[in-house]
This record gives sequence, structure tokens and C-alpha cells, in this order.
Amino acid sequence: MTRSAIPARKNSKGGAQGAMWIAALLLGTAAVACGSDGNDVPGGSAGTSGAGAGGANSNDAAAGSGGASGSNGGGAGMAGQGGNAGAGGNSGASGVGGASGRGVDAATGGAAGSSGSTDAASDAAGGSRDGSSDAATDGSVGAPEAGRDASDAGGIVPPDGYKLVWSDEFDVDGRPNAANWKYENGFVRNEELQWYQPDNARVEGGFLVIEGRRERVTNPNYQAGSTDWKTNRQYAEYTSASLLTSGMHSWQFGRLEMRGRIVAKAGLWPAWWTLGTSGEWPANGEVDIMEFYKGNVLANVACGTTTRWVAKWDSVTKAVSSFGDAAWDTKFHFWRMDWDDQKIDLYLDDQLLNTTDLASMLNPDGMSPFRQTHYMLLNLAIGGVNGGDPAATPFPTRYEVDYVRVFQKK
Repeated sequence: MTRSAIPARKNSKGGAQGAMWIAALLLGTAAVACGSDGNDVPGGSAGTSGAGAGGANSNDAAAGSGGASGSNGGGAGMAGQGGNAGAGGNSGASGVGGASGRGVDAATGGAAGSSGSTDAASDAAGGSRDGSSDAATDGSVGAPEAGRDASDAGGIVPPDGYKLVWSDEFDVDGRPNAANWKYENGFVRNEELQWYQPDNARVEGGFLVIEGRRERVTNPNYQAGSTDWKTNRQYAEYTSASLLTSGMHSWQFGRLEMRGRIVAKAGLWPAWWTLGTSGEWPANGEVDIMEFYKGNVLANVACGTTTRWVAKWDSVTKAVSSFGDAAWDTKFHFWRMDWDDQKIDLYLDDQLLNTTDLASMLNPDGMSPFRQTHYMLLNLAIGGVNGGDPAATPFPTRYEVDYVRVFQKK
């Protein structure tokens, strides 16, 4: 797709009013078109016990997932990107990931390799659904993709050959839809600084807002003299939120799309990612569709190795500075995964960042963790083994999501 074909932004005030455009035609005639959005049903939050849990998979219903818990350390979930390629996403060989990062709490491990390359600059994604400019609101412009089937309810236009199977448009203010999302709680992974809690997530003005705050909260699991990072901290000095669809919604193959805005500052570690529903991390498979830390955006795929909680990574890293836009993180951008039984393609603003051949990312038993259902997570981590030092970053800070959509082939 070209830049103008980037899927467009929904109306920001809940879809009650469609943005209007008027195209003047010859002889004084005019055409008027309006767009509208469907609303999600608001609901309360469903919490999960996070203290001492192994990681993201501690919320998964599958027996045996979640890794070790409590003071035993290692946890399931997203694993580290140690040794990712430098700025510009230069290509290299796939590597074995160390135990640091978004999935395992151990402090040691090998460096992750990187593969794939890209030098494409990012374009601003979005605009209103009817093609009118919304730059005054969110700093991004764009138009709907030509040739799409507009028959789907709610004004969502699926890509050619696809049907919409799930979405959250975040159009009803209040708590995120409890039919779609549950939450991680407490200290979860990677020695991160934030305490995850549902109160830091809300829907406001047509967006999911995950808010990072610099505030002190008491750790109810504190144990003086403990050697476990989850229990030896009497306080957390930051709070944030992590939402996931585990046990509620999962998908196998398709196109996953997210339009969001992140703050690209030190110490912040926002992500949109998936984990397989069956197996222990990393043998369940992980895809980091959107990830940022230490000045870089990443596009990663991980599978298991013969060493427990150590991943093999196919990873691409691209410096935000390489986009040549000093205001890049003031704009909304468009992340996408195209996934079938042969490969995974990861995109940022319609530029291909990474292609992973599934045949090259198999677990030691020869099975592919990407030929099973995956659930998704949206979270804003702070600090930790990869996030960096947030001391100089202004708080509160926001990770905003306009929509998340899942399409599958007809």
C-alpha cells in the first residue's frame, strides 16, 4: 500500500458523529458522505494475581504455562531483545536470545541475534475514516484504502479478501471492555519498575489510554531479606497497566492491525505483542508487533531452544531518529502483522520491517509455535532490564491506542 492507503483513524468522540467531507463537482453539484463507528459495551476490570507470577502466561488457562513463580524467579511472557541489531535495522543472522527482557526474570543469558533489514522511513498514519484530515487533532493524516469492501458493520473496511473477526474501537469512555480485556497485576517480569494495576487503563475520547505514573505504592508481597526482585522491594515508585486477551480471545493466522501513539523517551517500554496459548515461554512463541525502548522500535519473533527460558530470536531494530522526524512520537502510527502458516510479516506505517519464515523458527521438538492460536497484550513497562532509566522522563506519560483489529481471510 501507498502512504495514502494507510487504514484511517476512527472518529475520536465515540463514533456518534461522522466527520463530513464535501467534494465540489462540476456545474455546482456536491456529494456529502458521513462515517460512523460502532460502540463497544463498557465493563469493569477483571484482575489477575500478579505478585509472584511467572509472567504473561500466568494469566493463561493452559496447564503448565507461566513458567516458575514467586521467589523461583523465571517467568513466562515476553523475552529480551539483548543483542538486537543497531540503528537502521541492518540484517544479520538469527540468534539465541538471552534470559533478559520481556519474558524471563533471570539476569544472565546469551545475546539475541537479528535478521532482516529495512531502511524505509516512516510515514504518519491515519486521518479520519472518510479521508478528511485529522492533523489538528492527532498530528496525522491519511485516507482509506481504495478497493476495500465497505460492507462490514461499524464502518470498518476490511482489506480485500479479508473479513473482520474481532476489534476494539475504544469508543465508550470508562473502563476498557471487560469482554475483551483482563489485566496483569503487580510486579510481573524483567525487574521492571512499574506496579501494574487496572486503574492506569481507561478509555477516553475514543482512545485506550495506558498511563504511566511516577507514584509510590506499597508492595503487599514485600518480604524483608528476600532475594526475589518481586518481593524484596517494599515499594514501587511507578505504576502502569498491562491488558491482555488471554482466556478470552485468541486467533490463528490473519492480519492484526493497531493504530497508536507512543512516547519515545528514556525508560519507557511500550509494546503490542502476542503469545501462544499452549506451552511454556518461549516454546509457546512470541511476536512483538510493536515494541520500543532506548530510542529504537523493534519487530521480533521468538521461539524455544534447548535451554529453558532462553529464546531464539528473529529480530529487527530501527532507531526512531532514522525516521527523520523530530515530532515522530507526537503522531499516531500504524503497526501490522500479516500471519499465515508459512511466514510472519511485521510492518510499521506500511513499511515492511521484518519477515520471518516459520520453517526457520521451530522449537527443538520440530513444532512451530506459530501454527497455534495466540492472544495479544498491550502494555507500558517502565525501566527494567531493557527499558532504561526513566528518572529524567516527565510523568505522567501515555500510550494511546486508537483501535486494534483482527482480520482473517474469507
